[in-house]
Amino acid sequence: MTRRIVRTSIQLGALTLIVFLIVFLLDNRFRVLPDAIHNHLPIHTPGFVITDITLATCSSINLLSSCKLDAPKWHRIEKDLYLNKGWLNHAYIHIERKQEAELEETNRVILDVKVGRLDPTTSERGEGGAKWESRPGGIWLKRTAKRHASDSTKAITAVDVLFGADAVEARTGWEILDQPILIANPGDNQEARLSVRRGPYIKPERPTLRVRKDGRFKIMQVADLHLSTGLGECRDAEPAGHNGGKCDADIRTLEFLGSVLDSEKPDLVVLSGDQVNGETSPDAQSAVFKFAEMFIKRSIPFATIFGNHDDEGSLSRQALMDLTQNLPFSLSLPGPSSVDGVGNYYIEVLARGTSSHSALTLYLLDTHGYSPDERQFRGYDWLKKSQIDWFKATAQTLKNSPAHAGYKHIHMDMAFIHIPLPEYRQEDDIVKASGTYAEPPTAPGFDSGFKEALVEEGVLAVSCGHDHVNDYCALSKTEASDPKDRKPELWMCYAGGSGFGGYGGYKDVIQGGYHRRVRVFDFDMDEARIRTWKRLEYGDTEKKVDEMLIADGGKVVAP
Repeated sequence: MTRRIVRTSIQLGALTLIVFLIVFLLDNRFRVLPDAIHNHLPIHTPGFVITDITLATCSSINLLSSCKLDAPKWHRIEKDLYLNKGWLNHAYIHIERKQEAELEETNRVILDVKVGRLDPTTSERGEGGAKWESRPGGIWLKRTAKRHASDSTKAITAVDVLFGADAVEARTGWEILDQPILIANPGDNQEARLSVRRGPYIKPERPTLRVRKDGRFKIMQVADLHLSTGLGECRDAEPAGHNGGKCDADIRTLEFLGSVLDSEKPDLVVLSGDQVNGETSPDAQSAVFKFAEMFIKRSIPFATIFGNHDDEGSLSRQALMDLTQNLPFSLSLPGPSSVDGVGNYYIEVLARGTSSHSALTLYLLDTHGYSPDERQFRGYDWLKKSQIDWFKATAQTLKNSPAHAGYKHIHMDMAFIHIPLPEYRQEDDIVKASGTYAEPPTAPGFDSGFKEALVEEGVLAVSCGHDHVNDYCALSKTEASDPKDRKPELWMCYAGGSGFGGYGGYKDVIQGGYHRRVRVFDFDMDEARIRTWKRLEYGDTEKKVDEMLIADGGKVVAP
């Protein structure tokens, strides 16, 4: 009896396994199971998959041509491959996309994309019988109708277009294709390249900054990169005959940036505005990805604010922030919508170990662009009352918070802006040993009182960019009837311009002309001490230029 039960159990188990395999194979090809069951199968997060890609071209003199395909079926990527510079021609990439749950038997999922004149089959074999299909622009697709292909990490789920021979990807899961899209009469336009994402969207985690085990924290300030769409053109490159006189602005700028990142190994990079040279960036996204990729591949957190040139290209301030804040290792934030500008926020650096207490607070504020009242205040805009009120309220709230009150050492604060404050003009406050005063500071004509707010809230230093060939620090002191009684209250520094796409020069003021540079702030949290120096692109590139102690014991100190 027992043997009969065991034998029957084995037979039923085998039959169940066979039935399961048959159903699985049928469902894999014909989807015979109901959606209620499919919804519980272990697949990646449902979303869009790309089922087709094509190129639509049109001409201004051919009224029958159209750059917009059937809207219900096709989604157009709103980037003209001619960057709106073609006299007659325009071209746009279109994609067909579907939700995974809506895929039908006739839909084919894209597993790979290539660009070239020749069929990729000539150099490689297709996988699983899938063949390469040709599309306009030299685009080749490898598609499959296999069931569950959309679940594969190889499936293409998003498509974008970037520009330039030096274009790079900065987003997780994305890859840029080696060859540019083939378009007729490209002229001097930047190469347009397809970029594709495989698998589902992965939201980057916001980094947590923390003081190192040795009690130190290092910030590198990078000002005025002035990157372009494409290689960019050098301005006032020194020395003039370097590299045989050949100079591609963005390549030389990024080589310098990479070198100093590898040498200094900062814990945070603050980009203090004019990362993008708007005038030469018809696709600002491509310019943004070039600087971001430098930090992402080195796992270095970075934070950005904007200058007066960033939004002069294809993207607004808000669009630039939306793009930047969603990149890996980015700490950038738009800030409160009720406050003027985009990019008013603060960053906390936590104490070493596993502490949840703040050791250092960094304030970043948007100094806007050009004066809204040129008749009365010529030049540049100023920090608004809503920003100063936000800063003061935030600083006071943080001081009274458990995260700050619980810190057992001396807490420190610093700020970063793009356009200098009016007080940068006080020549008596400039410390000659700190750097060069080569051009009159182009600070706002209206003083909104931000310097006083910084002092009131105990900020030790503020640093800016904007005026490329200035790299000095000025020491503001308290008011007193006797000059000897004036005490240090705030350091105001320039970083100096770092990018070859922005102006340099000033040979009549600077011997040998201006060499691009970055500024470093080294925080010793055990001693509540701040040291600063600069690193040069040319000359004595290993030297800590104009090194100074600017804070000690949590107080501003004179050199």
